[in-house]
Order: sequence, then C-alpha cells, then structure tokens
Amino acid sequence: MLGSGLFSTFSLIIACIVKTRERFMGIGQVLTMPIFFASNAIYPIELMPRWLKAVSLMNPLSYEVDGLRAMMLQGGATTFGLDRDLAALLLAYSVLIVIATRMYPRMTE
Repeated sequence: MLGSGLFSTFSLIIACIVKTRERFMGIGQVLTMPIFFASNAIYPIELMPRWLKAVSLMNPLSYEVDGLRAMMLQGGATTFGLDRDLAALLLAYSVLIVIATRMYPRMTE
C-alpha cells in the first residue's frame, strides 16, 4: 500500500503540473520507464554497471520490489532488509507529500 501511495502521489504531482491528459500520458511514460529499468525489477543490482547501481540505490522502486519479493516468495530473502525497504519508501513518500502540499496547498483543504 505504501508503494501504491508513493507512485500515486508521484502521478498526481505530474498531472497537476501538465494539466492535459495527453501531456500527462507522454510525460508519465518518459518518467516511468527509466524508473522501472533503473530498479532491480528486471535484473539484480549486483549485475549492474557502477553508475546504474548508484541510480538504483536512490530509486524507491528498487526497495519496493525488494520487499515484495521477500514477502511473496517462500524463503525469499531481501537484498536490503525489510526495515530498510520500509524506511526508504516512507522517506520517498514523505518527500513527495511535502512537494505536493507546497506546490498545491489547495489540495490539502
């Protein structure tokens, strides 16, 4: 649920900036695809080049995928640990909430 809230808030911020559906869809794809490919959703972080490892470690999707794998697979282990996954997602979500409320104070009324 935390990951859903995080990426929903991310989408909401983009939607409020661009104002039209067509622009939202285009910009959403331009931003979403690099986030997906720069995470550990497709291949392990250990196999990534050094620069992509740095990007992946700052990517909230990496922590969401890591936590979901550990919880969904029998005997699944985490790369970072569930506590670090949760902390990273909470931090990213908090940052996006602050951005959303500062950009659009009307949304919180």
